[in-house]
Amino acid sequence: MNRHTFLQALSAGVLGCAMSTALAQNPAAGYPNKPIRIIVGYTPGGANDILARLVGQKMSETFGQQVIVENRPSTGAIIGTDAVAKAAPDGYTLTMGASGPIVFNPALYAKLPYDAVRDLAPVSMVGSFPLILVVQASGPLRSVKELAAYSKANPTKSNYGASAASFRLATELLKQKAGIIADHIPYRGSAPAVQAVASGEVLMTLVDSGPAAGGIKGGLLRGLAVTSARRMPLLPDIPTMAEQGVDLQVTLWSGLLAPAGTPPAIIHKLQTEVARIVKLPDVRERMLQLGIEPEGSTPEEFARVIATEIPLWMGVAKANNIQPE
Repeated sequence: MNRHTFLQALSAGVLGCAMSTALAQNPAAGYPNKPIRIIVGYTPGGANDILARLVGQKMSETFGQQVIVENRPSTGAIIGTDAVAKAAPDGYTLTMGASGPIVFNPALYAKLPYDAVRDLAPVSMVGSFPLILVVQASGPLRSVKELAAYSKANPTKSNYGASAASFRLATELLKQKAGIIADHIPYRGSAPAVQAVASGEVLMTLVDSGPAAGGIKGGLLRGLAVTSARRMPLLPDIPTMAEQGVDLQVTLWSGLLAPAGTPPAIIHKLQTEVARIVKLPDVRERMLQLGIEPEGSTPEEFARVIATEIPLWMGVAKANNIQPE
């Protein structure tokens, strides 16, 4: 090896060592250098799926890498959530997690294959949204008070549809607060639960605005109340629970999470990107059309929400004698 070749090799080695040291000190420096997967535990077309695709598209444009949304639907979104909890903590497998599998499932399932606090690292809350209480539009009920009175007078005809842990526990809390008597009828999705109300198969359902708005605007459903502190701009004619004397505020959310152990530098890089994305005018407009309020929280803020809500909903399940499966 001549002197020139030796110096080239030495320089390359020194440069390679320097790059390796830099990457070890800051794992986000070369991240991402391959496609990212965002796993959604629900079927395509729902709010979580739409948010994952919105965020994924913008993220791909910024990072110059493909962001693939992978749907893994299952009861309680357990399979998809568990897949991320057990994935390599390198920032290349994420989940657009909803309230259901993160803070509601611990109240309804005795043995989950994952621990939401131990196995997942919050990145950022993406959006939050209230629920809407709907009944059949052709029926006589026009307020929560009338619904409660009807349920007490007709307990055998009073039931509600719910497709997920979040909707079921929120409805049980509503029953407790408003004095409603109603049995739970399970459905495989929010859309079938809404259709069941429209057809008279069940008396009511408490769902997000996505599957309910079309039926309300089309005259098939009547919105009795929203669970937000203020009326929804999307459906301004529907009063809040508080306006009807019911002390109930429930806000669900969707957020980006990574496997526990993902380097903080990568978490920070992802959170910064999510915070940027939810401020984009086209993204905000699409979210608001779905009745979703853009968020973009820090990992610490998101973690506090999770830590607060898990015991809250476990308490609701216990108070209503709902035994974990």
